[in-house]
Amino acid sequence: MDGVKIGFVVGLAAEAALLRGTRFMVAVGGGRPAGAAAAASRLIELGAEGLVSFGLAGGLDAALAPGSAVVPRAVLEAGRAYDCDPGLVQWLGGANAAVMFAGGDIVVSAVEKGRLFAQSGAAAVDLESGAVALVAAARGVKFAVLRAVADPAWRDLPPAALIALNSVGKIGFLRVLGSVLREPGQVPGLLGLARDAGAARRALVVRVRGLG
Repeated sequence: MDGVKIGFVVGLAAEAALLRGTRFMVAVGGGRPAGAAAAASRLIELGAEGLVSFGLAGGLDAALAPGSAVVPRAVLEAGRAYDCDPGLVQWLGGANAAVMFAGGDIVVSAVEKGRLFAQSGAAAVDLESGAVALVAAARGVKFAVLRAVADPAWRDLPPAALIALNSVGKIGFLRVLGSVLREPGQVPGLLGLARDAGAARRALVVRVRGLG
């Protein structure tokens, strides 16, 4: 992608930090589809010629271990598949999944993840890629996805994980602490999630270093 301005859309401030020191444009959407759409539009207005939806994802395919990188050929948004740009996909390391599922809300339970996998065949789910695909299609800009599994298909998310983020994609530690104090039994699940998110971040760093 020499000579092409690439913009990375991320949900979390911690994901943006993984791209610090690179030549890429980065915008944080706050972890929701509407924020991701605004971030994607902002990057295009700043001159981005290609968009990458980047960051953590929830696994739908039980074969994907925490830390597995996912580069899909398409994004499934509201029942329609949006093809990723083949050149961008190859630049990101080549496709290793058919589809990324565009979620509107966090998928909490292992049962729901299994249902989505059976229905869609998608390897993983995230909340930003569908919005990026829609903006890219509307603006005539190429796009692709690079995500890593932080929440595997077999895990039920603990309650604190659902309220952790604020509107700018940062962890609200007081909210998490309050949830833990109310339900201390979720601590092992939170520790496991933190461990697996760390594996996902390390996998993304390796991929980013390979981009030059």
